[in-house]
Amino acid sequence: MENTGSLGSMSSDTSRISKRSEFLETTGWGQAEIGWLQQDASTRRYARLVNSSGQTAILMDAPRIEPPPCTPGMSEQERHAAGWNAQSRLAGSRVEAFVLVAKHLQRIGLRPPEIYADDDQNGFILLEDFGENRELARLIEQDPAREHDLYKKAALVLAKLHQAALPDTIEAAGRVWPILSFDAFALRANTDLFADWLPEYDSRVEISEQARAHWDAVRDGLISRTNAFPRVFTLRDYHAENLVYLPGNEIGLLDFQDAVAGWDAWDLAMLTQDARRYVSPETAQLTLRAYLDHTGTSETALTERLAIIGTLNALRITGVFARLIERDRKPKYAAFMTRQQTILARSLQHPATADMAGFIRQIAPFMFEGIS
Repeated sequence: MENTGSLGSMSSDTSRISKRSEFLETTGWGQAEIGWLQQDASTRRYARLVNSSGQTAILMDAPRIEPPPCTPGMSEQERHAAGWNAQSRLAGSRVEAFVLVAKHLQRIGLRPPEIYADDDQNGFILLEDFGENRELARLIEQDPAREHDLYKKAALVLAKLHQAALPDTIEAAGRVWPILSFDAFALRANTDLFADWLPEYDSRVEISEQARAHWDAVRDGLISRTNAFPRVFTLRDYHAENLVYLPGNEIGLLDFQDAVAGWDAWDLAMLTQDARRYVSPETAQLTLRAYLDHTGTSETALTERLAIIGTLNALRITGVFARLIERDRKPKYAAFMTRQQTILARSLQHPATADMAGFIRQIAPFMFEGIS
């Protein structure tokens, strides 16, 4: 916990404090002690509540202050004008997205936190407390020998998720949330972060007007191939910091509100190609083997998807880190950049990514140093 105290200790917005207090009173947790947890990367905040009986719950505080999410009928022009959430088809911290996706995951036998109460208009959720220090990344840091087993379990969760039917919408209690396609427009917007921001971060990288036209061509070539791949329900941010190990040998899911109609390889890339922590090649291979064995997926086909989609994702993340460092003045992300660029270079070794590999060798040959 970073801070404990009254409900108002983390905010000067008296209206917000009043709404939060009212929500907790109506759910029976108005007198609970509250401890604010580490700040989420989004506009959401979380607190652990402890009542007089020692029971705990988690409060998600997600005010509607982000740009609006994409609606099914939005044109590309409207999405561009609406902002990043609509462009990328992100949920924008909408409570109803979290709640309805959680219900879908429960229906197919997975383990999101139980939702005890929610208020989508004001942006609050009271949910199950999975406990402290149970994230896979933390458990592996404490005991590296557990890495293989925990990653295998995470792969089996993905196998179950991806084999389930892909819904167009999720409905519950009169609410509807669309599961939109992670389409070419969203992929372009995300991948372009690399070309837009890496030159700002690294003076060794220059992209001329002519090189930018080349970038557009090779980027669109990868996206065209990606959009021909079969779609599955994709959690999008599936990695060891967003997964927890629960009693009963279950894997709990923490971050899933941005789910889209995407690809198996996207979730697998997020899991096994993690810029935040080193995933050993042996663990990555065992993870993929467990997934292949439980889905019957063609290894050759998955390897190709993982190279192409892994490349797009690695370009995106490299650009995100550069933007966080340069625009948002968050230098801590520089610590991840070398590993992230190595991940990108390894994806570019596959023949299916040859055109993009050629482009990156022209503008940033240093990324391939030490890559065998």
